[in-house]
Amino acid sequence: MLYELAVMDWEQGWVQQFHLGAMRNNNSRLFHAFGPDNGTDSVADLPIARPMARFFDRLDKEGKLAKTIIYNLNPSDNEVYATMVGNFQDGSVPGKMQYGAAWWFLDQKDGMTRQIEAISNMGLLSQFVGMLTDSRSFLSYPRHEYFRRLICDILGKEMEQGLLPDDFGLIGGLVRDVCYYNAKRYFDFK
Repeated sequence: MLYELAVMDWEQGWVQQFHLGAMRNNNSRLFHAFGPDNGTDSVADLPIARPMARFFDRLDKEGKLAKTIIYNLNPSDNEVYATMVGNFQDGSVPGKMQYGAAWWFLDQKDGMTRQIEAISNMGLLSQFVGMLTDSRSFLSYPRHEYFRRLICDILGKEMEQGLLPDDFGLIGGLVRDVCYYNAKRYFDFK
């Protein structure tokens, strides 16, 4: 069924997004008392690389791999995700496969930093579509400002250390792209 839905995404020209690595409703006592989504979720440690590669490879072989963003919940999988997206770039769209923003339990300083560093070390930070929210809650939007401050801090420290050029125009352009323009281009917002 997932394959068929992925093909439909490709046919419509949509971006597909996969959030992987959550183990839901772990406490059966609370589940029976309060129902699903009661706050008893955890990071899962399931084998993910091989089935994910096979799934994307099947779509890619058939020429039906849509623009795709994959999000993980297990920080020990950061490099798996960061390298997996590189396997299926085809030149049709810059950054066609994306390692999505730090999500759920990783949506905090250490999680975001490690995720940004994995992209920077294993892929192209310059193509990253940055932070997003799947929430309809007004209170979830400050995470975008937090993300912008964090990426500026990371890149600023790398500039101070001489790891990146001391060029505010160049690095500022990278920040603007990651925080706005890459997503605008990627999702084809007019």
